Amino acid sequence: MQSGSQPNLSNAPDGVQPRISAGIRRASRASDLQGGVRWAAVVAAAALLTLVMLPLLAITLRAAPTAAEAMGHAEATSALGLTLVTSLTAVGTIIILGTPTAWLIARRRIKGWRVIDAILDLPTVLPPSVAGIGLLLAFGRRGLLGPVLNAADIELAFTTAAVVMAQMFVAAPLYIRAAVIGLRQIDPDLEHVAMVEGATTLQVFRYVTLPLSAPALLSGSVLAWARALGEFGATILFAGNIVGITQTMSLAIYINFQSDTQAALALAFVLVAVSFVVLIAVRLLRQSDV
Repeated sequence: MQSGSQPNLSNAPDGVQPRISAGIRRASRASDLQGGVRWAAVVAAAALLTLVMLPLLAITLRAAPTAAEAMGHAEATSALGLTLVTSLTAVGTIIILGTPTAWLIARRRIKGWRVIDAILDLPTVLPPSVAGIGLLLAFGRRGLLGPVLNAADIELAFTTAAVVMAQMFVAAPLYIRAAVIGLRQIDPDLEHVAMVEGATTLQVFRYVTLPLSAPALLSGSVLAWARALGEFGATILFAGNIVGITQTMSLAIYINFQSDTQAALALAFVLVAVSFVVLIAVRLLRQSDV
């Protein structure tokens, strides 16, 4: 029988031929339906891809030719340097504090770990402006800890430290979530064997748990850094927009767009490029973890 031709049912037993014919018709209708669904999915994907790609393409086409010249401006250079310093500081602190926190949650070594997990995830769904107001009301001069900080002659609001704190607030959940997932994928028997051999909990964590979860931890740290790099809402409310002190790239884009559009586009182009590289790196890390 040639491909695409109808099967010969003349020799089929009585009663079987109608059932075979009905099955062929159902299969043909199902194939047509699958084809229609596939084309509908292609159209939907094309529309969504266009929505995402066109703005990024527009930024690239407008900013790329003069990005180097625009980035030579003192204000742009200052914003770029401050963003790199604060975001890397924030991510380093997140790793130091977030790794043991993720271990406690993943191993359920603390009572109320579900509540702690939910609280640490909350910044991912809070508007950044709410985060900024919360930070200001907690650590500002008139905040909850204001009297204590004033007595110690410590000022956090509208300083570079405030930028780091705002970045940590919004980026920490991304690292902790990735770390928890990576730690939970480790076979507990491997840790138990190490402890049976005489290793302490700290040694097991250092020589067994950390190496096995390293891809997930690195992936989470890269995501957290990307989030800190583009932080805007919490920063402008808690740290303000002081050139050379609290003005990060996102704030510089917002301010310069009203006066120096080319500088704003150059900074936006840099953020787009960095974000693209970060996403590629995360995907490569996740593939190596599989």
